[in-house]
Amino acid sequence: MSDYYDAFEMSPVPDPGPDAVAPELCRGIYGMPAFATVPTSDLAASVDFWIRGLGFFELFSIPGTLVHLRRWAFQDVLLVSAANVPAQAPAMSLSFACVLSQVDSLVEACRALSPNSVDGPRDTPWNTRDVEVITPENARIVFTAAKPFDPASQEARDLAAIGITPPGAGRGDNEEHA
Repeated sequence: MSDYYDAFEMSPVPDPGPDAVAPELCRGIYGMPAFATVPTSDLAASVDFWIRGLGFFELFSIPGTLVHLRRWAFQDVLLVSAANVPAQAPAMSLSFACVLSQVDSLVEACRALSPNSVDGPRDTPWNTRDVEVITPENARIVFTAAKPFDPASQEARDLAAIGITPPGAGRGDNEEHA
């Protein structure tokens, strides 16, 4: 019996597929289980890039000090005014889910705002298509879209080798979690 169980109902991320539709932008107020704080020396330029390039919206702001941005539920970023920012992007990245149909437009929008800001898209061994973006404040942001699951693919075999199998593929009934 596995300790893992299906909890997808907790997530705003839709099931992967070529017709997956992104959820609506979430304008609700909730206790944030996690969020990123990104320092910026040019709050206006950062807000513009995150909104027009990355698809966030301004939830609220404290003028000149902080802007709370959001996309989907649980995709919260606080841009905070700072005297300076790192000269280069860190090795660490912050990832946000998206759907496949958003990848190309995200790449185009970011390149239109900052031509050298985008790396990718590229497909990963864990069955996603990822785009890495370096924002004006040198944050390393990755947008990751699940690809449709093909049980005959190398990605499926790789995932199965580490114990990740699709629902109904003999993972046990998880009765204690039902």
